Amino acid sequence: MTAFDVLHFPDERLRLKATPIRKIDSQINDIAHNMLDTMYLEGGIGLAATQVNIQKRIVVIDLSENKDEPLILINPKILKFEGKENTQEGCLSVPDYFDTVERAKNIEFCYETLDKKTITTKADGLLAICVQHEIDHLDGKLFIDYLSPLKRNRLRKKIDKQKTELQRSKNYKSIPEENESLNKIL
Repeated sequence: MTAFDVLHFPDERLRLKATPIRKIDSQINDIAHNMLDTMYLEGGIGLAATQVNIQKRIVVIDLSENKDEPLILINPKILKFEGKENTQEGCLSVPDYFDTVERAKNIEFCYETLDKKTITTKADGLLAICVQHEIDHLDGKLFIDYLSPLKRNRLRKKIDKQKTELQRSKNYKSIPEENESLNKIL
């Protein structure tokens, strides 16, 4: 099992757009399966390649309770949007933050499989939400982009505060270690 590091907002690499895959080969297969490993390890239900700093149009999803029904989408594309609904979303790239986002209620989408077959299908419910969310990632868009500027600003402040607190705790912990090293020398 190989897991990738998941990029976290506000990392600018999350804004890069993925390029279409021209050839589905063993490298693409390996990337997709490593993405599944990463998604399972992180406790997610979906992951786009751009979230692990791979600028390829690959999405993995598994909505099953036992995490044994993975869906690998190569070059996914939404063909039709129908209806609207507000749903609660979260994201591995924006940890510990959930908010309401308006999405299409039903979608029709197509993708290629690792076996090089083209599939066109319809989705509703959680699968429709997840497919829209992950394809947004491939286009450099995050679910928080749907939020008001006020909510985005609050989120950025919360993340900055968490980073500051983390840095302080690292500095605090490193001081005794440095003192212990100094005491050994003296």
